[in-house]
Parts: sequence; structure tokens; C-alpha cells
Amino acid sequence: MVKISEFQTKDVVNVANGKKLGNIGDIDINLQTGQIESLIILGAGKVLGLFGREEETIIPWRNIVKIGADVILVRLNEEE
Repeated sequence: MVKISEFQTKDVVNVANGKKLGNIGDIDINLQTGQIESLIILGAGKVLGLFGREEETIIPWRNIVKIGADVILVRLNEEE
């Protein structure tokens, strides 16, 4: 069993291009099935966080390749 707080400390890396996407800010859970639908990566802050944030990245559960001890590998195309 994994706690949500443990998910939030892991780096999320896109295996399609090797780019670090950030850390998990939120998780979308289907309340009827209890399954995780997607992971939400919060956008980085602009200018020390004073002028809002970049857009968040939503990663569907089907795009998760591997959840390791320190990192979550995902596969995202540039269009997604």
C-alpha cells in the first residue's frame, strides 16, 4: 500500500524525452470505483510565484510506466 504523501515526494519523469515534469500536486480518484484516474503535476511558479503558475499537467493512469522508490516514469507525447 502506498500513501498519497509518498507519491508527492517522487519526481515524475517522461520516458519519451527524459524530461523531469515535476512532482505530484494532486490525484484524481474515481469515487465510484476507488481507482486513481490521473496524476496532476502542478505548473512551476512564474517569477518567484508572484505572477501565478504555469498550466498543470494531467497524466492519465494508463500513461504511467513504472512507479519506483524515488521516481515515477510516465509516457507523454509532446501533444498531450
